[in-house]
Amino acid sequence: MDKVRGLKEILEQDPKNAFARYGLAMEFAGRGETEAALEEFRRLLEDHPDYTAGYFMAAQTLAKARREAEAKQQLVDGLVCAKRTGNQHAAREMQAMLDEMEMPK
Repeated sequence: MDKVRGLKEILEQDPKNAFARYGLAMEFAGRGETEAALEEFRRLLEDHPDYTAGYFMAAQTLAKARREAEAKQQLVDGLVCAKRTGNQHAAREMQAMLDEMEMPK
């Protein structure tokens, strides 16, 4: 079965299923369907603002699409989330990505 279809079926039954929403966003991102991925990340973070990985992966998706300002904002928001939830590993990863993006090229 197609992963996207399977994840959508799960979300039809449970629209706030964070794991399925994140998985769907990641599937779209992996397929290069940036807008669809970002919409799923947006819905994920709207329903689950403490889902730290969502911020980081949304930022990576935006950076890959060369939408640097939006990617930086996702990282800033993600850092707030990581600090709020005590996720130091995620905070370090996001800070490293943000620092790299802010380095002169």
